[in-house]
Amino acid sequence: MRPFAIGLTAALAVAALVPAAAFAAPKDAKPAAAVDAKSREAGMKEAPPLLTQAGVACQVSDARLIGADKKSNTSYYEVACQDAMGFAVVAKKDAAPQAFSCVETGQPGSDGKESGLKCLLPGNADPKQGLKPYLTKAGAACDLQNARAIGTGNNNSFFEVSCAGGAGYILQIPVPMKVEGTVANSCLLYDETGNISCKLTDRATQLQVVDTLAAAAKNNCAVKDKRYILTTKTDNYFEVACQDGKGYVLQQATANGAFVRAIDCANAPGGAECTLTDTRAAKTEQAGLYTSLAKKAGYDCKVESYGLFPSQDPKKEIVELKCSNTPKGGIGIFSAAENRVYDCVTGELNGFRCSYTKADVEFTRLWDDLKSYNKAGCQVSGARIIGRTDTSGFVEVACADGLPGWVLSYPLNQASPKPNELLSCLQAKGVGGGCKLPTNIKK
Repeated sequence: MRPFAIGLTAALAVAALVPAAAFAAPKDAKPAAAVDAKSREAGMKEAPPLLTQAGVACQVSDARLIGADKKSNTSYYEVACQDAMGFAVVAKKDAAPQAFSCVETGQPGSDGKESGLKCLLPGNADPKQGLKPYLTKAGAACDLQNARAIGTGNNNSFFEVSCAGGAGYILQIPVPMKVEGTVANSCLLYDETGNISCKLTDRATQLQVVDTLAAAAKNNCAVKDKRYILTTKTDNYFEVACQDGKGYVLQQATANGAFVRAIDCANAPGGAECTLTDTRAAKTEQAGLYTSLAKKAGYDCKVESYGLFPSQDPKKEIVELKCSNTPKGGIGIFSAAENRVYDCVTGELNGFRCSYTKADVEFTRLWDDLKSYNKAGCQVSGARIIGRTDTSGFVEVACADGLPGWVLSYPLNQASPKPNELLSCLQAKGVGGGCKLPTNIKK
């Protein structure tokens, strides 16, 4: 399982907040009660082209001239955008105009005083609502409760949002601000002491979602302890330790926050292993269960260790088995409807590659299959899967004597199939690019 990379090193390097001086009020700025027709008229006339020059997409619904500083030849505007974020615009003569979101300008400075560029227009009355389109575009399920600006670098602006239920996100929005390219990462991905981190909710609050997921799992787990594990492109993973000593990995869809499944710690996928629960006894018990299931499937394997493959069906387990009583491993398909175990050759033909079993362990099996076609003289010294159709898989084999090898065809979706066809490399040249093992290539 591969965690979703967010480039924290790069993120942490951008962290300077927009300077407080940029939000200082011009000397003739109008107070809230004085947003009059004259300032609106000037704003509606002058601000829209400045926003365009700043690279901000905005269908202006309202605007006002905040004021001007004649000494620095700088004018200040506020604009409200139709169904979007509002902005304060700083336009200095002979310089490109700058646009700051109303979330940024609405935050008090380090001295506790309000910014002179705080947005006052009715359309900007609740600036955080302007972040909703960015959350939606980023695929973050969030009933927005609060927001704050963190800072802006050369390429991105960073905002924190808190959501109902305790969840929170860091929004990374391209500069100039546009919905396309926005990324939302869970607050749980960030170090609480970092300069890009979540302050609106603490870690305990952010982990409240785990209790909801545990309840949805319906496995009678009274949560004793919990932790965040990792995030992939599609899912969040959490661990819970239960009062009865059991433990689970809880999988949550990032797209909508929904519970996906609970995975027993004994079967936790690679990269999401449990640390809050001692899983040794559980793993031993699970290995015994897989030994029994393999035996029912007609496969003699005393399971020493095992690893799970991802399964689209939560009621079906796909497990690689390592056996202590034989060097041969296998791929078990276990569910209420079926118990099936593939050997490692057949398993790979069906899309599951063994990692516990060495490739040459299966050479004897392939040699036996060649003998059924009176090809005992080809003692197998090499093999590889070369292709599949909807019904058959093809294995190229090389012969120890250096003579040309063969291609064996096997039916798919059968646990221990016999080959249904033997082809020479010449006959199999159209299958997966043909034979490639060194002794099978004509010199």
